Amino acid sequence: MRSFILAYCLLAAAGSASADTYTVTSEPITDWKPVYGEVETRNALPARARIAGTLVELSVTEGDRVEAGQVVGTVEDEKLSVQIDALDAQAEALRAQLTNAQADLDRGQTLQQSGTISAQRLDALQTSVDVLTNQIAATEAQRRVILRQIEEGGVIAPEAGIVLSVPVSRGSFVAQGESVAVIGSGGAFLRLSIPERFAQTLAEGDRIEMETGEGKIAKLYPQIAGGRLQADVEVEGLEERYVGLRLPVRLPVGEQDSILVPEAALGRGGGLDMVIVETAEGPVQRIVVPGRKVTRDGATWREILSGLGAGEVVVIADE
Repeated sequence: MRSFILAYCLLAAAGSASADTYTVTSEPITDWKPVYGEVETRNALPARARIAGTLVELSVTEGDRVEAGQVVGTVEDEKLSVQIDALDAQAEALRAQLTNAQADLDRGQTLQQSGTISAQRLDALQTSVDVLTNQIAATEAQRRVILRQIEEGGVIAPEAGIVLSVPVSRGSFVAQGESVAVIGSGGAFLRLSIPERFAQTLAEGDRIEMETGEGKIAKLYPQIAGGRLQADVEVEGLEERYVGLRLPVRLPVGEQDSILVPEAALGRGGGLDMVIVETAEGPVQRIVVPGRKVTRDGATWREILSGLGAGEVVVIADE
């Protein structure tokens, strides 16, 4: 650029006393590996049907938020209602038999006082009353069991979270244990799939960079599958609204010593990148090969791949 060449000419004529200088040093900079991470929830828990039957009510859909213990659907088994009716009829018949048996027992006790009935016959009447009483109690217990099964027709959300998927629809038949809805809970994190060659350079607690901020590696999984290392990254404020969303991140995979100069020290002329180097004979233009940009403490620096060495002094020309 003309301003850079003009600055060089002015510096060559008047010296560099009025310009800032920077002594080049070799500094370690972090090597970053760009990868993509997918938003995942810590837990993906199915809300399962506890009985088999028809899904007569479904009160949630994908994206809804639910609380722990909330009923997200209702399963009904018509056979249970039929069994309740049958047990009610059976209990009613047993109560009628018990009424007659109790009446016979009362008469028997009256007749025993006059000696017209044997003790054996009276014991038989008492046994009939006891048997019918126990049968009624067993029927009522069986009825309570079936009522409990009917109550278990409610499909309960296992934890508070967001509904990720609803694989069934209202009116469909569901088997016992079948998933009616999948609940994502426990917050969101980024799941990374990293090439295995970087496994030894990463550690839990390492910082990663994102377009929207920073994150921290929370867990590195020991099993490598398909040449990929799985890692979980905690990101503050990450929402679980869109599970599976892919976000670009940068991973620290090592460090190397590099030559850095302020961005303002780099100029361009004749299609080449160059800097002004302070020498014993005065400022001299030096062609360099720049690399990546590095931001430190809010200032922009440029890596120099070749053309400069540590200890040399570059001139930062005024714009």
